[in-house]
Amino acid sequence: MNDANDDLPIPPESGGGFFSDAPAPVPVVAEAVPYRVLARKYRPQNFDDLIGQDALVRILRRAFELNRVAHAFMLTGVRGVGKTTTARIIARALNCIGPDGNGGPTADPCGVCANCTAILADRHPDVLEMDAASRTGVDDVREIIEATRFRPMQARMKVFVIDEVHMLSRNAFNALLKTLEEPPSQVTFIFATTELRKVPVTVLSRCQRFDLRRVPQNMLAEHFGRIAIKEGTTLSEDALALIARAADGSVRDGLSLLDQAIAQGASGADAVADMLGLADRGLIFDLVEAVMGGRAAEALHITDQAYARGADLGVVLQDLLDLLHLISRLKAIPALREGRELPEAERVRGSALADRLSNTVLGRAWQILLKGVGEVESAPDRRQAAEMVLIRLCHASLLPTPDRLIRQLTEGGADLSAPAVSAPSGGGAAHSSQRDSTVHAVQSSSFTSGPSGDGGPRAHVRLVANGGALIEPGIDLAMPVVLPEPEPEVLPSPRTWREMVAMVAREREALLHGVLRHSAHLVRFAPPEVELRIVDVAARADRRLQQLLDRVYPGEWQVIASTLEGEPTLDEQGAEVVAINQASAEVHPLVVAILNAFPGARIGEVQDHSLDDYGLPPEITTQLGEDSPPDLEFAPYDADAIDEDDLN
Repeated sequence: MNDANDDLPIPPESGGGFFSDAPAPVPVVAEAVPYRVLARKYRPQNFDDLIGQDALVRILRRAFELNRVAHAFMLTGVRGVGKTTTARIIARALNCIGPDGNGGPTADPCGVCANCTAILADRHPDVLEMDAASRTGVDDVREIIEATRFRPMQARMKVFVIDEVHMLSRNAFNALLKTLEEPPSQVTFIFATTELRKVPVTVLSRCQRFDLRRVPQNMLAEHFGRIAIKEGTTLSEDALALIARAADGSVRDGLSLLDQAIAQGASGADAVADMLGLADRGLIFDLVEAVMGGRAAEALHITDQAYARGADLGVVLQDLLDLLHLISRLKAIPALREGRELPEAERVRGSALADRLSNTVLGRAWQILLKGVGEVESAPDRRQAAEMVLIRLCHASLLPTPDRLIRQLTEGGADLSAPAVSAPSGGGAAHSSQRDSTVHAVQSSSFTSGPSGDGGPRAHVRLVANGGALIEPGIDLAMPVVLPEPEPEVLPSPRTWREMVAMVAREREALLHGVLRHSAHLVRFAPPEVELRIVDVAARADRRLQQLLDRVYPGEWQVIASTLEGEPTLDEQGAEVVAINQASAEVHPLVVAILNAFPGARIGEVQDHSLDDYGLPPEITTQLGEDSPPDLEFAPYDADAIDEDDLN
C-alpha cells in the first residue's frame, strides 16, 4: 500500500525546493504626503522672509541687539499681511537656543533647535495661541492669567499669542489689564488684530504697537513670480499683476489666488482674468472710450462680451472706477507717465485718455459710477442694474459741462448737445437724453455790475444732474433786487428794533431772543421808548427785556406794552423777502435759459448772503440826534415807469 506522499513531485535538482525561485518582494508604497497650500508652504520662517514690513523688522532687530524686547506687542493690519507669522517669529527669537543648545535670544533663530522646531510645528507647550473670536469670555482670560504664574516647562519664555484680540469682551480686557501691566519676567504677550480702534486705550498703552502695512503690488508680483518658478511654472507679468492687484496688499490672499492659478494652468493674463471673474484690462479701456463718447450700443456690446466670459458686471463697474481713478492720477501727476510702476498698456492708453478728458468730465463720471455700484449691490438683477448705469453714463457724457453750458448760453451760437469728448471714428453718436436736473440759485453778498450795469448781486448756480452728479460753477447773475450795503458803523445803543433784538442775542438770552423774533410786533421805536405787542404774554418778555436793558444800558430805555397791531414780526418779514427773491430768480433770463436747456429742472432754495440773521436786508440808520430822513414810498416792481408828460 503506497503512502499518500508518494504522489508528490520530486524537488528539482537546482536546490530551490518545491519553489524554484524565492517569491518576489512586495513593493513598499510610500505614504502619500498631504498637499500643503502655498500660503502655508512659503510662510516666512524668519524676519528676512517678511516682505513689505521693513520698519517692523528694523525695530525688532535693534531691540534684540540691545536686549530691550518689550513684554507685550500689539500687531495690527489688514488680513494676510503677516501678523500671526510675525508673532511666531518673535516667539522663536525669544526661545531659540541655537544648534549647540547654548544660544540666547536672537533676531535670527536657527530653526533647528528643539524650541524652534516645536514652535514651527505648533506643538510647543510654552507658546500658546488663542483665537479671541471663539474664546471671548473672562473665564478664558483667567486661564491665561493662571498659566502666567508657572514657569516655562521647556522654553526660556512663555509666549501667549492672542489673535483677533479686539473680539474680547470688556470684562475680559479688564481682567487682563493688571497682568498685562506687570507680567512675570518670563512671560510675553503678543496680540494681533484687524480692528485696532476696538481695542481699549488702556490695553494699547501697555503694548508696543506695530502697524503692518499693505504690501505694494509690484513687490507682491515679484514675490509671486519667484514662488511660481519654485513650483515649476511660469506666469506672465500681466497675470502676476492681476493676481497682485486682486490680493489688495495681502500676501496670503495673493498666494491663495496663485495656488488656484497654478492648479488651473492659468499662466496668461486672459486665463487669470477669467479665473478671477474680471474683464480684460483692454476691454475696460474700450468700455471707457465707448461711454465717454456716448456710444451706448457699443458699450453694451462690450459688456455682453465680458458677461459671456463669466465676468460679473458689478465688478466691471468697479474696474471702471479703478480706471477713472488711474486716469485722474495720470492727469494730476504727469510723472507717472514716465515711471515703471504701471504696465505699459495702462501708461499709454491711460495717458491718452487723460489728455482728452477734463477733470469735470472725470469727476462727473466718477460720481455716477460710485452711485451705480451701490445700486448694483441692492438690485435684484445685477446685470440689468449695471447696464442701466452704463446707459446713464453714456447719455451724461453727451451733456455739456456746466462751465461750457454757461459759456454757450452767454455767447450763443453753439450746439449744447455735442459730446464732452471727441469720439473715435466709426462710432455712432447717441442722442442726448433729457434728464431731471436741479438748479439752485445762491445769491451772495458781493456786488458786481450786471449786463445792464445795475450793480446786481453776484450769484452762484448749482446744477444737480446726471444721476446725482453735483457741479457748481460760479455765474454772475444781475438779480433785479438791488440791496443797499449795510452801514458799517455800530453805535453803543440800539438804533433800530432789529439792533435791539440782535443785542439780546449777543447777551446770550436765547429764550428772550426767540420770543422777540417770532412773537413780538413793534408798535413804536422812539428812543428812549420802545412800544411792543407780544403775542406770548405768558413769557413776560416785556419785563425781561426791560430788565436786560436796565442792566446793559442803565436808565436809557423804557419798554411799553401795547395792544395795537404793530409791524409783522422779524420772522414774518424775513419770509416775505425770501418769497421776493424766489420770484426774482424765476424770471431771470439766464435762469430761464438754463431751465429751457434742461427740461424738467426746478429751482431750489434761493439764498441771499447779503441778508442778516433774520433774513432781512441791511438797515439804513442815522446817528442819534440827526434829522431823520424823509419818508419815501417805493413803487412795486411791476409798476409802470412814469412818463415825463405826467410830471408836467
